[in-house]
This record gives sequence, structure tokens and C-alpha cells, in this order.
Amino acid sequence: METLALIISIIALIIAIAAYHKAGGVAGLKKQTEVLANVGDTIVKATDSLRDKTADLLDRMEGVVRGTEESKEKPKAREKREGQK
Repeated sequence: METLALIISIIALIIAIAAYHKAGGVAGLKKQTEVLANVGDTIVKATDSLRDKTADLLDRMEGVVRGTEESKEKPKAREKREGQK
């Protein structure tokens, strides 16, 4: 019985090796690695671009908000000065 199990496992191993080589083997893995590396680089570039655009937008928004706050503070400062006179 053990002999039959050994023969079946050897046959399964041979079939697995054949399937691995048919699927591309090591060369296929290298190609996949290169493709994934390129995709990763593209994602990094896109992320950097979006980060820069977001930072610029936040800077503009800050200017608008601070400009609005300064406009509100100016009349209050005038009222204080007029009240002191």
C-alpha cells in the first residue's frame, strides 16, 4: 500500500512540475514581477501628482479663508479704535 502511495505522489509531483513549466516557470514570474513593478511606479507618480495638487488646493483655500477672516477682523479693529477715541 505504501508503494502505491509513493507512486501516486511521484506522478503528482511530475504533473505539478509540468504545469509549472507550462505556465511560464521562472520566466513568467520575472515578467509578472516587472509588470507589477511598472504598475507600482505608475501609482507612485500618480500619488505624488495628486499630493501636489491637493497641497496647492489647500494653500489656495487657506488664503481664501484667512483673507475672509482678516476682512472680518478689520471692521472689528476699526470699531475698537473708534470706541477708544
